Amino acid sequence: MVEHRPVLTALAHAVLILGVLAVAFPVWLAFVASTHPSTTFLSGLVPLWPGDHWRETYGQMFGTGISTSGAPPLGLMMGNSLIMALSIALGKIAISILSAFAIVFFRFPFRHLAFWLIFVTLMLPVEVRIVPTFKVVADLGMLNSYAGLAVPLIASATATFLFRQFFLTIPDELVEAARIDGAGPLKFFRDILLPLSRTNMAALFVILFIYGWNQYIWPLIVTTDERLYTVVMGIKRMVDVADAEPQWNYVMATATLAMLPPVLVVVAMQRLFVKGLIEQEK
Repeated sequence: MVEHRPVLTALAHAVLILGVLAVAFPVWLAFVASTHPSTTFLSGLVPLWPGDHWRETYGQMFGTGISTSGAPPLGLMMGNSLIMALSIALGKIAISILSAFAIVFFRFPFRHLAFWLIFVTLMLPVEVRIVPTFKVVADLGMLNSYAGLAVPLIASATATFLFRQFFLTIPDELVEAARIDGAGPLKFFRDILLPLSRTNMAALFVILFIYGWNQYIWPLIVTTDERLYTVVMGIKRMVDVADAEPQWNYVMATATLAMLPPVLVVVAMQRLFVKGLIEQEK
């Protein structure tokens, strides 16, 4: 039984408030920086309250874009990031749930070996596989394309492992009942496993969407066409301008807007995300 003590409750709330402030303060500074002229931050003083240039900054970004600041228009970059993030998240879930379904519910030679070979790839991060992966993508003619951005990052040993562990908790009686009712493998997968995996897929979607949205190294290598730049690449390009000072108001405005899609995904799927991490619907 948990004891409710006012002092401990107040201390817990104080710690939580400090944690929220520590996380939110840099975001607030980024927003404040986007509302001031770019020359304000060149003086070394950082204002803590918004200025009166937010209409000009955000109006130019949503209107003519920021191509003069060293990057393509913001809408194009955010669209590229959205396509890449959705392709990676949905592709990883689709491939992982099918591979886990085959490993758990089908009997074929070396199926355990196949799973462990998939699992071993967790020890090989993307950075280790960049050169051979780039060679394969180049040979397939997928450079400077949305397929080149997303397809090499779709395979996921982590998601396969999580779905496999969940499928192993499915009662054998449920499988036998479906077989007696005449349900084939695809019908069992569609009508039983997919509904039961709803919260798990939601939790993975949130994690994988953020993973795809924040990608930087792979898009930087596989794309040279500015029309395919992602928003993370755009921010880095805006900071590394040659023979000029970065326009920090545009950089911070881009960073602020780049945070919105992941935040909206987390907020919209918060309930399913939490249930997928702590519960198992069976």
